[in-house]
Amino acid sequence: MPLPSSLVIRQPVIMATVAPRPETDYTAPVNPIHDQNGNEVLFNGPSGQNAPPTEQREGGYKQNLNQRLLCPDCNEDPPNLVEEFSSGDMVCGSCGLVLGDRIIDTRSEWRTFANDDQGNDDPSRVGDAMNPLLNGSQLETNIAFGEGMRARELHRAQNRAISDKGTKALLAAYREITNLCEAINVPKTIQDAAKHIFKMTEDKKLFKGKPQEAVVAGCIFIACRQAHAPRTFREIYSLTKIPKKEIGRTFKALEKMLQTSRDENVAGSLLMVDKYEATATTGAAELCARYCNNLQFKNAHLMEKISKALAQKSSSLKDLAGRSPLSIAAAAIYMTSHLMGDPRTSREIATVAGVSDGTIRTAYRYMYPCREELVEKGWLAPKGTGRMDRLPQN
Repeated sequence: MPLPSSLVIRQPVIMATVAPRPETDYTAPVNPIHDQNGNEVLFNGPSGQNAPPTEQREGGYKQNLNQRLLCPDCNEDPPNLVEEFSSGDMVCGSCGLVLGDRIIDTRSEWRTFANDDQGNDDPSRVGDAMNPLLNGSQLETNIAFGEGMRARELHRAQNRAISDKGTKALLAAYREITNLCEAINVPKTIQDAAKHIFKMTEDKKLFKGKPQEAVVAGCIFIACRQAHAPRTFREIYSLTKIPKKEIGRTFKALEKMLQTSRDENVAGSLLMVDKYEATATTGAAELCARYCNNLQFKNAHLMEKISKALAQKSSSLKDLAGRSPLSIAAAAIYMTSHLMGDPRTSREIATVAGVSDGTIRTAYRYMYPCREELVEKGWLAPKGTGRMDRLPQN
């Protein structure tokens, strides 16, 4: 005889919500339920199957581990749930309701970026990225220098076993390039370009027998030129103590090597060798920006712009023909600072430019008679803030 539906006790299905719900204690003993005739009512679970007989449940109820997660809106059985590990959510695939958040991703933790991996399976996830400035696979194991006699002996034995003179020489040269570039405030991109040029010279054995200091100086010089932040031979000489003639010979050899590499279409270069362009002598206008920044003007951008224009115009003067770009750039900055009302003495500019104050004043004497031709009307009042009467006569 079927039981009335009002007497059938169904186990409530726990719906999924964002906030956690308190768990029900199923271990507490529950008195059996009887119908009107005195018969015990059977317990129907969510799957519609009857519970075990009473003699098998005399020990009390236990936690039901057969519970399933259902969408409260769709109420589909079986549920259509999708785990979105990128956002950490569990979403119903039918209606889009978010049933849970902060889902733990139980998949593999590695990803592959190898272009030649056809199977899309690269479980290698140990170690640093490959360094193009070094040779070899770079996957060897290094033993640290620890405490105790045994640890030191193991460290020395491992160094003797895997010692690579070529790699040690490259690392020593890279450290020297980094130290020299940081001394003159060269950015890291130029440092990497200088290291790459040095690596190319080592691979081609271009300067075999030449001192490493001269090759490093030439690499820094040509890397700065290619990045449009040139340094003069005098600055490189004061930095490395390598004679200017030796730096010039190294620069010519490096320039020829880079032009050859560009013609051969060498790819994979940090310096973009395929776009290498042979540069001429450093002009005075290219030096004005760095000098103006070091002099700390109130409006450094305006001073840089006007001094560059003055340096370009002054280079065409007959009296200044053949003079060093350093002296022309320093004289242009000297004239600009007085013209715009933020003057600097010749001695202050000489300290930054690396020339004597007498050289600056001599170059300025040739520029002063041509001031009407050199100074543009847009720099003067009322359009600008410059005044011709501020210019000193010497």
